[in-house]
Amino acid sequence: PELATALYAGFAVLGVAFFQFGVGIAAERATPWERYVRTLPLAARTRFAGRILSALAFGAASAAAVVGVALLTVSPELSVSGWIKLATALLAGSIPFALLGIALGYLASPRSALPIANVVYLALSYAGGLWTGPEQLPNALERVSRFLPTRAFADLLAGAALDLDVHERDWIVLVLYTVAAGLLAAWAYRRDEGERFS
Repeated sequence: PELATALYAGFAVLGVAFFQFGVGIAAERATPWERYVRTLPLAARTRFAGRILSALAFGAASAAAVVGVALLTVSPELSVSGWIKLATALLAGSIPFALLGIALGYLASPRSALPIANVVYLALSYAGGLWTGPEQLPNALERVSRFLPTRAFADLLAGAALDLDVHERDWIVLVLYTVAAGLLAAWAYRRDEGERFS
């Protein structure tokens, strides 16, 4: 129950990142309010920071709901340090996905954002091992999954849930994806701004 709780909490956090941001931002871009907000003297990094903090809050709430249900039904047994490691992995691991969601929101149209978010969300969740654990994936997919951010996320969550040593590589992969997703989100924001406001 510990591993399932951790992986499904990660699945919930991933959903918030893709659907709140990917779909939400794409829909907001079509509103008059968004056009007004873009005229304010507010740096893109400030907007991104606000959105990431929002992702952390909503991600924590969704993960807490999953953990709450698990505590009521299957009683996962984690030590205090295990719960702290799990919370840290969930919060830190949500950042690259929030940035990917932001990028999706600025790249996709309001009509295409939901199907794109669904495909990316489901593909990354499955291929990264959030549904079954990476060891249950077919061999070819398991080898590919080692390079995905969701695999690093799943490995961190599994390490926390099972009180295993976490590999430095998983943190490095998430940091690299965070940088790449941040650059993509910034580029998508500037591209959208140039297309709509120049």
